[in-house]
Amino acid sequence: MTAPIAPYPASRPRRMRRDAFSRRLMREHRLSADDLILPVFVTEGEGVREPVPSMPGVERVSIDQLLVDAATGHRLGIPALALFPVVPGQKKSLDAAEAWNPEGLAQRAVRALKAELPQLGVITDVALDPFTTHGQDGIIDDDGYVVNDITVEALVRQARSHAAAGADVVAPSDMMDGRIGAIRNALEDDGQVHTRILAYSAKYASAFYGPFRDAVGSAGNLGRGSKETYQMDPANGEEALHEVAADLAEGADMVMIKPGMPYLDVVHRIRERFQRPTFVYHVSGEYAMLKAAAERGWLDERACVLEALTGMKRAGADGILTYYARAAAEWLAEDATS
Repeated sequence: MTAPIAPYPASRPRRMRRDAFSRRLMREHRLSADDLILPVFVTEGEGVREPVPSMPGVERVSIDQLLVDAATGHRLGIPALALFPVVPGQKKSLDAAEAWNPEGLAQRAVRALKAELPQLGVITDVALDPFTTHGQDGIIDDDGYVVNDITVEALVRQARSHAAAGADVVAPSDMMDGRIGAIRNALEDDGQVHTRILAYSAKYASAFYGPFRDAVGSAGNLGRGSKETYQMDPANGEEALHEVAADLAEGADMVMIKPGMPYLDVVHRIRERFQRPTFVYHVSGEYAMLKAAAERGWLDERACVLEALTGMKRAGADGILTYYARAAAEWLAEDATS
């Protein structure tokens, strides 16, 4: 029960806000590098660093450069990174078979990371859109509809290949029905009992994903196509609770809500209801908006980014996947020593 508050002037809430020491003592939520996951776009080649035009400061990097960036993040205390492969057009197909190639880009990147930085958590994206010629997250029929169960079979192959390569966490981001249970059963059958599943349980059909699709090269393939038949309607909140409940029942270890800031009510409801590890994706469109405003001098980038990420923490997020992970970790380290 909340204690009764004395009336003014006996109660003056501003007293506790007057000085930095008392503000610190009563601070309810603290953001740290421990809360951050670094997303990285990996591409073929050597010595490659390709800027993503719609995401200033973000690059597509080859595996050798990925190791440099991963080491920097690790030194800053970031516990994990999430891999997103940029697949050459000639390796894309209708059946997305490159997704489970043991010598594929993601699989080679995982092996290199675990050999170089075994203590750094490696999360892999389990989804077919980087590998399909049409840019959808699954296998389509003659009418262009993503077929659920055939897609799940492909996702299982992809997840198995990631686990075999050494991924610590596989993260199905496709929103197909039943894929968490199918992947969990396959991992158990393979003896990969320690491989964690981060389920994108509440992934919305959002307009905030545009820069990401540019980065992985699926925007041109998708064209005017829509993902509304499998990703969630932005108007729905209650549905997210059902999706999370289903994924946890099927064996998910963690759940993801995507995007971030427009859906913090959903993050809060899920964390309160299930009390399980809950993550949020601060997506490419959110990053691009903050970057654009900061570049024009309209916002204080550092202050606004840390405020946005702290808001996600306050809403209930245990971890935040953000393109600002490295910068935020640097800023927090500076604050800790100042």
